[in-house]
Amino acid sequence: MPDLSQFSVLVAGCGSIGRRHLKNLRELGVRQLGVCDPDAERSAPVVKELGVAAFLDLGDALRAQKPDAVFVCTPPVQHVALAMQALAAGVHVFIEKPLSHDWQGVEELLQAATQRGRTVQVGYNLRFHPGPQKLKEMVEGGRLGRILWAYAEAGQYLPDWRPWQDYRQSYTARRALGGGILLDGSHELDYLTWLLGTPMEVMCMAGRVGALEVDVEDCADLLLRFPGGAQAQVHLDFVQRGYARTCKVVGERGTACWDFTGREVRVFSAESNGWESFAYDFEPNDMYVAEIEHFFECISSGQSPAVGLCQAADTLKLVLAAKSAAEHRRAESLA
Repeated sequence: MPDLSQFSVLVAGCGSIGRRHLKNLRELGVRQLGVCDPDAERSAPVVKELGVAAFLDLGDALRAQKPDAVFVCTPPVQHVALAMQALAAGVHVFIEKPLSHDWQGVEELLQAATQRGRTVQVGYNLRFHPGPQKLKEMVEGGRLGRILWAYAEAGQYLPDWRPWQDYRQSYTARRALGGGILLDGSHELDYLTWLLGTPMEVMCMAGRVGALEVDVEDCADLLLRFPGGAQAQVHLDFVQRGYARTCKVVGERGTACWDFTGREVRVFSAESNGWESFAYDFEPNDMYVAEIEHFFECISSGQSPAVGLCQAADTLKLVLAAKSAAEHRRAESLA
């Protein structure tokens, strides 16, 4: 990994994920570190704790700090505009997921990143978790045989996500900020396409099933069809009590199961007619550190990031197709 003490980094947005990235960047050795947030009160604690420079406006921050990289950690409705502003200043960009809340401006962002020759990575951090990585190894290595179907679930009661915050004020709860479980829960859609390829078709049922004070869908069930005939079911919600995040991948020669709350992937082999466990050491923050390290490795080497704009745009297309499928009660083609 390159020496991060040589980089100047600006984090736009000081919510929970912005604060996490700021702390990890400092731990990884970034010395020249700034934060930009229009709410000075929100950024004050991390400014005091880490001694970072504080700005209220991204344009002012770009001119004053002249960063090498900007982390866009604002609500999704602001992602494209802020990323375009950063690219115009000639800097590399890390954008938190989802890429955006709609398609407006996405193609222009793709063109700008290419024309500027800058590294742009999107924060689908589960790609850096050893559980999904082991599933990927099993699928690509042929251990499971031809894949037949998969199931993925992610759910947790929204007020428990960020207990220090009124959930009604979070972007997740508010349509105007780009919220809803389909966008905020798109990690599962990202890693399933990583495992199985881009789906050809999606069906979706989504809506408000709980009593939380939100104006977005709090529960969604999707059915996906992939090239080669494999199918997948995805359940997402922010109404269930307790935390759930699991994935099962079924092939002709075996089955692999992952549970985020454990530290192993279990694999059933038809050949041995038994289960095998692959354990790993892991702390949740590890994947956030790993994606930052990968981002700066890509900047230094010129290689394409594992989760670049094109991959994130494909995930956004899938989310938007799922929303349309739910609204119109029909299957949507992604071909």
